[in-house]
Order: sequence, then C-alpha cells, then structure tokens
Amino acid sequence: MRASRSISLLLTGLLGAASLAACSSSSEGSKGPVTLTMVEYQKIRSDAVAKVLPDFEAAMKRKGKQVTVKLIREELPDDQFKTKITQQYNAGEAPDVTDYGAPFVPGFAGAGYLLDLTPYLEKWADWDSFYPDIRDQMVQPDGKVYALPHEANTQTLFFRKDVLTKLGVSTAQPTTWSDLIGRLRQISDKTGQPSVVLPAGTAWGGGAFGEGFLNVMLGTGSPLYNTKTKKWVVESPGLTETFQIYEELAKDKLLPTQALLNPEPWQPTKYVAFPAGKLPVAAQGTWGWRYDWGPQGATPIPGLLQKVSTWGYPSSQGEPYAVSGVGFSYEVTAKTKHPDEAVELAKWLSAGKPMAEQLTAVGAVAPRSGIDGIAPYSGEGPLIDAGKTLATARSFPARPGQDQIAQAIAEATEGILTGKMDAAAAAQAFADNAKELLGPDQVETSDT
Repeated sequence: MRASRSISLLLTGLLGAASLAACSSSSEGSKGPVTLTMVEYQKIRSDAVAKVLPDFEAAMKRKGKQVTVKLIREELPDDQFKTKITQQYNAGEAPDVTDYGAPFVPGFAGAGYLLDLTPYLEKWADWDSFYPDIRDQMVQPDGKVYALPHEANTQTLFFRKDVLTKLGVSTAQPTTWSDLIGRLRQISDKTGQPSVVLPAGTAWGGGAFGEGFLNVMLGTGSPLYNTKTKKWVVESPGLTETFQIYEELAKDKLLPTQALLNPEPWQPTKYVAFPAGKLPVAAQGTWGWRYDWGPQGATPIPGLLQKVSTWGYPSSQGEPYAVSGVGFSYEVTAKTKHPDEAVELAKWLSAGKPMAEQLTAVGAVAPRSGIDGIAPYSGEGPLIDAGKTLATARSFPARPGQDQIAQAIAEATEGILTGKMDAAAAAQAFADNAKELLGPDQVETSDT
C-alpha cells in the first residue's frame, strides 16, 4: 500500500523510451569508459541516490575505472512503474540497475529478466553482515538471489500512549488478541468511536494483505505458502482464525468501516484520525516515523516520540512479534552489457555512508549490521530501535502469485467490512477466488 502515504510515488524528469533503450552506451566490459543507466521512480529515493552517485564515480576512478551513472528520475505510482518496467524488460530496453520493492522480484526473476547475483554475493564479504532473515527473504524458489536489499522495515501496532493514558487504558504489551480486543473495546466504549485501523478491503489495495491480514496471520502458526510444493495454502486453521479476528473487530465497530471503504482509506484514518488522537491504534511500519507523522511527514504529530509508541502483534503461537520485510532492493537486468560494473554500483549503494543516507531519507531500517553508527542514520533512534527487532521478527518472503493472493484477501475482507460475509464465508470466498486467480494446480489446503 505504499500508495497510501506521502511515500506516494514520485520522481522528476520523465525520460523517453529512447533514453532507456541503451542499457549502456559504451564498450563491453571494463576495458574503456562505462556508462550505466539506473532508474528511481520515487522522488525521495532519487534525491538520496543522486546525492551519493558522484562519490561512486570518484571511487571507481580511484580504482582506475571510468564509470558514469545516468540516473533516470521518474514520478510514477507502483502499478504504473511496474507496467512500464515490464514493457522495458520485454523489449530488452530496461536500465542496467533498477530499484523497486521486494514483491516485484519473484515475477521478474521467474521471467528471466534479472541477472543472477548469487555468484557475486558469494564473493562479497559484506553479504554476511546482512541479517540472516533478510538474506533468506531474498532467496527465490530456484535457490538463487536476484536482488540486493538496501533497506528493511518492521511493522507493528503504533498507538497513542498519551490518549490511552488519559482514557485510563493500559499501554502494556497485549499478549493475546483477546487481550488487545478487550482494550480496543475499552477505548471505543469511552470515546464512542472506532479504536483501531487495520488495512482491509479493496480500496487499500495490496496493503490489505501486506500491511494487515498477513501480519495478523503470521501469529497463527499456519503456513500460507508451501515451499516444498511451491503452492499457496488457501484453506487452514490460521486463515480461519485471522478472518475471525477481522469479523470480531468489524462486528464490534472497532474498525472504521466507512473510512476503510473510502477510495483512499488511509487519508481519514492514518492522516486525520490518528494524528488527532481519535483513532489511537494503527497498524503501521517504520516508515510512519518519517513519512506519516514525522516533522516532514504527511501529517506531523508534535512531540511524536513522547505521544506514540508501539506494540508487537499478539500471537496465539508464542510471544508477541514484529513483522519484518525487505523494502526496496537493487536489481541488474539480465541483458546489461556491463554486469560487473552494474553489480558494483548496487553493492556500493548498499554499504556504509550511501546506505545510511538512503535509509534516513526514506525512514527505513538497516538490513545489515555496521550502519547504526554512521551519520545521518546514527541519529534515527526509532529506526535503530526497530532494527533491533529484526532478529526475532516474523516474516513472509514474496512469492510468485502474491498479487493474486493479495487481491483475494482484499475482496474477502471487504465482504466482512460490508457485513455481507461472516468469517467462514470470507474464508471460503478467499479460497475459491485464489483458486480461480492462480489456477487449481497452484493452491492446496492444510490442517495445521
């Protein structure tokens, strides 16, 4: 759902297809000057990368290599960028290096569009400094790595501790969903309003799955994807349990149902009600500290660090947890004329000062050790604290077919929001829809 925030997609200076057609305009290999093309489609990211690229070119020059990077800056929503880059991959006209979210990678890797980075990373000492769970999330079903992550995020439940304290509601970590829902009822009873925003419904797009439903389901102990059979699990006790939680939240009017059915549901919830203290609990990721509620965010909350804190997601299987995910990652097109230089650029941007600059700009968490003490990231206390949860966080690597699963989840949760479905009907609708969208040979059921 990144479209839901001021992360809203971005960049300046649209270049024509002709400028993208040459993955590189210079001679093969590293015998002569090399020009690499790189695309960023969000303004905040392109600004951060543009700031450090001259240092990369200087570093290459010190190594006796003349490498120039032509940065292509665009301003496109996720879906439009995905369509455009797919067309460029198909035509063999993609830039040497791209930068996009982890969910895009499985499809592009499976289609043969991306360079296998595995042999490069195996020889790169820094790869061992990336946290194990982050490295694991990058491994595709064929056992290879096609993208280099340069940011991570954690998702938790943000809450207005100032509001809960004033209402006399406990701010301690809830250990079960019954505990959390009991507190949400206390809040709503005292305010007469909904108390939590959890992404759901079709208007929230992919966020209904990736920033809502998935986060809750990871605490049930049921699988969602079978790595052995490479099939999606569309019926399980965990899926039923998760739909039941959504039903209870909606039935008790703890969710802002009408707002979630609006065309841009994040606006009245995360950008209005939460900053005003009227919707005091929100499913959110680390980007919220900067993009949504920070001093330069969409709707700044004065005294943010004093007013807002986080809870892990309650679990029916183990301790409360944060959800970790890979943010954006660098990919090298399989058809690049300069794979060594392109990979070198991706590696350089994913280390030291360049990574620290980008993480601070986008409000992301370092996916590796050795960055916490590097300015300006060293001054980002909430991000550093969030990074400390990566070792125990739960995660779900992006898999082929995830877009279809997300669509089916969004439609099923909308059925609950509108009151047309109870949990059992929503679970069945999800299974049927997923089977139709993916094909019956791509799904299975589980009794765990």
